[in-house]
Amino acid sequence: MKIIPNLVCGALLALLAACAVTPPVAPEKPATEVTPAKAAKLMWQPLAWPEFGEWQSFDLRAGGNALRTSCKVMARKAGWREACEGLAGIAANDDAALRQYLQSRFRAYRLISSDGADSGLVTGYYEPMLQGSRKRSERARYPVYGVPDDLLVIELGELYPELKGMRLRGRLEGRKVVPYYARADIESGKVAFAGKELAWVEDPVELFFLQIQGSGRVRLADGSFVRVGYADQNGHPYKAIGKVLIERGELPANKVSMQSIQAWARDNPGKLQELLNANPSYVFFRELPAGTDGPPGAQGLPLTPGGSIAVDPKQLPLGTPVLLATTQPGNGAPLNRLVVAQDTGGAIRGPLRADFFWGYGADAGKLAGAMKQTGRMWVLWPVGLEPPAVAENGL
Repeated sequence: MKIIPNLVCGALLALLAACAVTPPVAPEKPATEVTPAKAAKLMWQPLAWPEFGEWQSFDLRAGGNALRTSCKVMARKAGWREACEGLAGIAANDDAALRQYLQSRFRAYRLISSDGADSGLVTGYYEPMLQGSRKRSERARYPVYGVPDDLLVIELGELYPELKGMRLRGRLEGRKVVPYYARADIESGKVAFAGKELAWVEDPVELFFLQIQGSGRVRLADGSFVRVGYADQNGHPYKAIGKVLIERGELPANKVSMQSIQAWARDNPGKLQELLNANPSYVFFRELPAGTDGPPGAQGLPLTPGGSIAVDPKQLPLGTPVLLATTQPGNGAPLNRLVVAQDTGGAIRGPLRADFFWGYGADAGKLAGAMKQTGRMWVLWPVGLEPPAVAENGL
């Protein structure tokens, strides 16, 4: 590893202390979060297909479609072309052929954590619909902002390979780089982003959850809609407001969900802004083509409802097919799916952590908002391709 000179390192640490560092392309996700042990790493344990009989119970339909989409990118990577090239010839409804194909082109690995855990937290997210307008009005008065012109994004890995994947966000004051404005500054109106409004929406709580989901739609008065997706964020760390409500005794821990937070907001309008400001992180959006199939994930490809998950890319590579065994929120029925790691999230950290994409609309929102399940995971990795370095200690 290259050694950074002490003087440069000291200056860099001082800069990092002033400006938050966040991983690239990380729209924030659910408001509930369990912080994993810092030392925990993902470990892969190889399985022979005859020893993995339970995989026959997994639903492959949505995950197969997600894998076909993912292969548009993955087939260009070393070792993936052979794993992807035959998928196009398998009908979307032919589960038997797809199952046979996966067994012939992939190896199965059981995922466990280095701290001994074999299961982790599974939450959900979705693409919401908000009511709004292209212009500010008495009802639609909360702006959905695009990326401001003064937001600086510094790719640290371009200077120091040791910091690959880390970004520094801030702004200039004279010749000095300082932290970018926090949520409280932005929403107070002290910071003017005139001309950066993509749309105006009617509900500040729904706007907050739009930032957590990372993408969504704004329905206009004429029935058309504006589609927006994550573009960047202000560099401040994410703090779950659900956790804040628990700490303040406003909600019991076992009752926190997107719906319970929205209900609390309706009952406590005078306390709402102060609660939202407890999360200093703020997301900026870009407008997306209205006709796209689904919101784009971190792979730059449309997500598949029921077939895509967000993961920690430091633990699990994007594009990896995953067999996820969890339960339905509410009724506890088994939810065993082939899914693909196609997205990331500011709150999705650590091994055995997944965020399940439910799709678009109110019904998807109810399921996503209530989902806080336990889940186990296995991965499928192309035959002949060495597993990633993060897995070496587990083999």
